[in-house]
Amino acid sequence: MEAVTEQRVYSNRYQVTHLIARGGMALVYRAQDLLLNRPVALKILYPELSVDATFVERFRREAQAAANLSHPNIVPVFDWGQDGDTYFIVMELVEGTSLAEMLRRSRQLTPSQAAQITAQVAAALGYAHRAGVVHRDIKPGNVLITLDGQVKVTDFGIAQAVASEDHLAEAGSVMGTATYFSPEQAEGAAVDGRSDVYSLGVVLYELLVGRPPFVGDTPVAVSSQHVHSTVPPPSEFSTTVPSDLEAIVMVALAKSPAERYQSADELRADLVRFTDGQPVHAAARDGAYFGPDVTRSVSTVAPADRTQAVPVTPPAGRTRRQREPRSSVAGLVITIIVLILLAGGGFAYLRLSAAPTTFGVPNVVGQDVTTASATLISDNLIVGTTKLVHAPQANGTVISTVPKAGKMVKKGAIITLTVSQGPAPVAVTVPDETGKQLSAALSALQQLGLTVKVNQVQSAPTAGAPNTVLTQVPAGGTNSHKGATVTLTVLASGATFPLPNVQGQTSVQAASSLGQYGLSVSGTTASACSNSIATGSVLRTVPAAGQMVSSGTSIELVTSSGVCQVVVPNVIGKTVPEASSTLSSQGLVLGQISDALPTDCLTPGTSGEITSQNPGPGISAPFNSTVDVTVCP
Repeated sequence: MEAVTEQRVYSNRYQVTHLIARGGMALVYRAQDLLLNRPVALKILYPELSVDATFVERFRREAQAAANLSHPNIVPVFDWGQDGDTYFIVMELVEGTSLAEMLRRSRQLTPSQAAQITAQVAAALGYAHRAGVVHRDIKPGNVLITLDGQVKVTDFGIAQAVASEDHLAEAGSVMGTATYFSPEQAEGAAVDGRSDVYSLGVVLYELLVGRPPFVGDTPVAVSSQHVHSTVPPPSEFSTTVPSDLEAIVMVALAKSPAERYQSADELRADLVRFTDGQPVHAAARDGAYFGPDVTRSVSTVAPADRTQAVPVTPPAGRTRRQREPRSSVAGLVITIIVLILLAGGGFAYLRLSAAPTTFGVPNVVGQDVTTASATLISDNLIVGTTKLVHAPQANGTVISTVPKAGKMVKKGAIITLTVSQGPAPVAVTVPDETGKQLSAALSALQQLGLTVKVNQVQSAPTAGAPNTVLTQVPAGGTNSHKGATVTLTVLASGATFPLPNVQGQTSVQAASSLGQYGLSVSGTTASACSNSIATGSVLRTVPAAGQMVSSGTSIELVTSSGVCQVVVPNVIGKTVPEASSTLSSQGLVLGQISDALPTDCLTPGTSGEITSQNPGPGISAPFNSTVDVTVCP
């Protein structure tokens, strides 16, 4: 898991913090749900795929398929959405590791541990199959193990409702991971829950011996082996694999779906029998030949463990060859083995038929949902739908079961759990704290029962004082609830921000304003004339307003010394309108207009012309002062 440099917030709610993994279609991030104040897993479709309507539709179906599955062994989907051109789903964040990571670290599992993990996966698949969903991509990377040992299945990216008739994979190809393909999946044929049983059998095989049954140079080569090659029994690679567990593996990996376990629940039941030390049904089947002369894979190049489209493998004839006995002795040995297996099957039948047919549902009320599920599963019961309700009990506590505790049921009965989400949240309207001191904002938000997260930044695009709230998420006025998180962004110590504009303020006002940003005013104050700023008010600052500064910077104020002087232009001989325009262009105003003396108007054509002005031409006068003129009548 690696930290991200840009902690983007999607839909104003989900803030990514770490990259968890890169998949075949999407990136998976650890994110923080800012509304509910909880960590989540955020799965984001690759940008180059967001423009492809087919991939977007497949991504949407993943959310819909998984959101309808509520089971302790399935990673729940919380939300689905779109942020601009980005598509995402929000899932439970599973703290732990994956089976793929365990295998990469060469962690050894006992046969019992491998069977227990596989049984939990089978429980999840059985529930999904009853809901009409086939996973189609079961592999170690899609099986997660929590810190307390619970197994969770994830990634329904290519899951497809059994009743659906449209297929999103390209013609002539099949989606999935070649190492774990079922034969019918590799051929591009229709699949059902038994295809997932085969893939889970491959996973169990790999857990037992450290490698899958088939490896090859290319995904096509591996998928072809699933169709045409005989599965080598696990005991050929590890002598520690118990015969009963090997029998379970070989039934799950039967080439024909009709010869496999007919449901994931049937596979899980046999795995539970193995872990309980009871005879398994697989041992009584007429399974594939397990001898030393079966066809083996000799390639040493492991295939890629990534979901992808692989060309379908042409089907081959499914008629098995009958091996001729090497000798009468070999035939006798085989006959003895068959008799022993039949005897074992009969013994198992007698034990099962003698066992009680019904028993009381165990009381799991008051237990956390993980412990309760484990209790029910250990009693050969199936955990069905989990109903979440707000209640006084702690979050994750089982409130009731259907059927109730003590109710007589048979093995394999489905138990529905009602689980508390904790007390219903109290509604709160988030106040607007932007522009306020951090201490005051913290006090106001915490008094409302909100959790506050402070995000310090090294620069701000607009003027902002240190320890003053620049922005907040969610925004003021948002409807939320007690316990929700509000993220406040403030400037860190030594951060930079644009110098605020204090033009027009008095020196005292400017010093106070700048002091709020942690800025000081220098002891020397310059001045300059200004035709727009009143005398004594701030004309400009050094540095200029808008330049980046940090707290503690000393700012010089330049104040106005009054209006500037202008040179009076010559308007004698002009008409009054002409004079008014000329004076206005120089920042002066035409003043009093008087009639000239007759002696000043003796020249022909002087009627209406200016004969004198005051102040006279070339004299300096204050900006916006008046010029009086005399005009010939």
